[in-house]
Amino acid sequence: MIVLRKLTTSAEWLTVVPLYPCLGLTKSMPFSVDTARILSEPLVQAFFQDTAGEWRSERRYYTLKSGETQAVVSQISIEFLTAGHPRLLQLAEMHGLEANKPLICGTTVAWESDYVGTGKKPVVGSTIFGVRGTTLYRDRGFATTKPVTAGYLFRDNRTMVLKTQYNDSCFEEEIKLIGQRYRTRQTIISRAGEEIMIGQYLETRC
Repeated sequence: MIVLRKLTTSAEWLTVVPLYPCLGLTKSMPFSVDTARILSEPLVQAFFQDTAGEWRSERRYYTLKSGETQAVVSQISIEFLTAGHPRLLQLAEMHGLEANKPLICGTTVAWESDYVGTGKKPVVGSTIFGVRGTTLYRDRGFATTKPVTAGYLFRDNRTMVLKTQYNDSCFEEEIKLIGQRYRTRQTIISRAGEEIMIGQYLETRC
C-alpha cells in the first residue's frame, strides 16, 4: 500500500514513491528517479492494457459548497497504444519531448456523456494519454484544451493514483480495477487549495 501525506507541490508529490507489495517491496524508502521509473513502467503498461475496451460509466459529481449533485452516464472506449504509435509521437511533440526518449505506451479514450436531467445534448470527446517514467502526458486536461502532465503512483498493481495541477486547480484521482468487469474512480477537484468538487464513478465493461 501507499503511505501518502498532504503535499504542496507537484514536484514534491513526485518524490514520494509508493510501496510495491506486488513486486516484493514492502518497506517504505526513497527511490532514485531511475528506480521509480523501472518500477512504474511495467505496472502502467499492464494497467493500461487491462483497461482497454468498452465501458459504461455511471458517475455523480458533488459540488461541496452548494451541495448540488449531477449524475452523468457515459459510454467510454479505450484503445491501448504501444510505443511508436503515431498518436504517441504526436503527443510527445506537443510536449516537446526528446525523440530519443519515447513514450513507452499510452491510451486513446473516447466518450459520449449524457448529463442526466439537464436536457442537454450528449457531450462527445476524446483524449490521448502517454507515459514516460513516472509522468503521464495528456493532450488536454479536464478543464483546459492545452497539454498537461500528471504524476502517477500505484497503490498496488490494480490501483493507480494520479495528481494533475494547472491554472491554480488540482485534480487528484484514484482508478481501481475490480475483477475483470468493473472499475471504480474517484476524483477530488481543488482550487486555490480548497476542495470544491468530488466525482465518484462505477464503470462496467460492456
